[in-house]
Amino acid sequence: MIAIIGGGASGLMAALTAAERGEQVVLLERQPRVGRKLLSTGNGRCNLSNLHSAPEHYHGDDYAFTVPALAAFDAAAARQYFRSLGLLTVCEPDGRIYPLSNQAGSVVDVLRLNAAGRGVALRTDCQVQAIRREGTGFLLQLEQEQLRAQQVIVCCGGCAGAKVGGSSSGYRLLEGLGHRCTRLYPALVQLKTETALVRALKGVRADAALSLSQNDAPLAASSGEVQFTEYGVSGPAVFDISRAASVAGGGLLLTLDFLPQLTEDEIAAILRRRCELLPELPGSDLLAGILHNRLGQTLLRYCGLRLNMPAAELSNRQRQKIACAIKRFQLPVTGTLGFDSAQVTAGGIVTSQFNPQTLESRLMPGLYAAGEVLDIDGDCGGYNLHWAWASGRLAGRTL
Repeated sequence: MIAIIGGGASGLMAALTAAERGEQVVLLERQPRVGRKLLSTGNGRCNLSNLHSAPEHYHGDDYAFTVPALAAFDAAAARQYFRSLGLLTVCEPDGRIYPLSNQAGSVVDVLRLNAAGRGVALRTDCQVQAIRREGTGFLLQLEQEQLRAQQVIVCCGGCAGAKVGGSSSGYRLLEGLGHRCTRLYPALVQLKTETALVRALKGVRADAALSLSQNDAPLAASSGEVQFTEYGVSGPAVFDISRAASVAGGGLLLTLDFLPQLTEDEIAAILRRRCELLPELPGSDLLAGILHNRLGQTLLRYCGLRLNMPAAELSNRQRQKIACAIKRFQLPVTGTLGFDSAQVTAGGIVTSQFNPQTLESRLMPGLYAAGEVLDIDGDCGGYNLHWAWASGRLAGRTL
């Protein structure tokens, strides 16, 4: 019998794959139902993959560890496989793949129903407390009983998102068998910044080009939607650089360019023309039609200008200063939110202790690991779920 620990994306995929090969499979999930964390992905839509899934979108001490799994199960293969399970998908222009129903529940349902239909024993409310080697197999210690298995796949996920199923149990189980775990960090998470300016922007959304630096050295860059919060910034573009912020520590500065399609001089020229046409226009309305009103007013405060100053009184130097602020609005970063708010865990079980061609442990034959429990995490946009599918598929196929 094969025991799979964890009923999330990688565990369900591993269970299905092993069952398709005629193996007797039991899937052990500590929560009352399988796939709970899946239900919250993609804002409830489940961004299940990305057309551009490739090793360069992944992180860890050795991101090349992903190569065999991704090569064996790329985005096209994933879409075809889900279609064979009865799930139709749609691909958006940026490459993100969603269920056609736009419901994460559809993904969970087809996985759960197909697993049960192929004879997988789904055991929920089942916490595995320890794994021990017993002969050529394994003995799993549950809360009220022991379970023997010839092979085990650990698919417990990471500790991000505890409210929807995140847990450190997988690290603990594998460490108990001699595996090492790297330091863990929250990733795809909101950034905390100095709040003097951002509090007034709470709820404002804007497209921007972002760059993150540490002591003037560039760390990461992204572009897309930013959402301001009472504690800092959120949104897809922020998530893309959050891993770098989480891992780096202090001395971080976030720079936002709200009009990346224009140069600073072009913006200054637009402001000069506006001041000439509307000399009585108050500063509070100077950027109306260009940026969100509250964002425009905040930028004027950032420049040290009065909101009631008539446009005619603005000097060339002041207009240039406003243009510079639009292109380089800088916020000191004080940290990130924690694991409860994070979508993914950066770090995990050291991948050098596993064979990337099979995901079998180099320390203990018959033991496998897949998904987020390993030291692999992806960019925002469906990459993490794709790694879960691809690694679960590889582990279940090579047992």
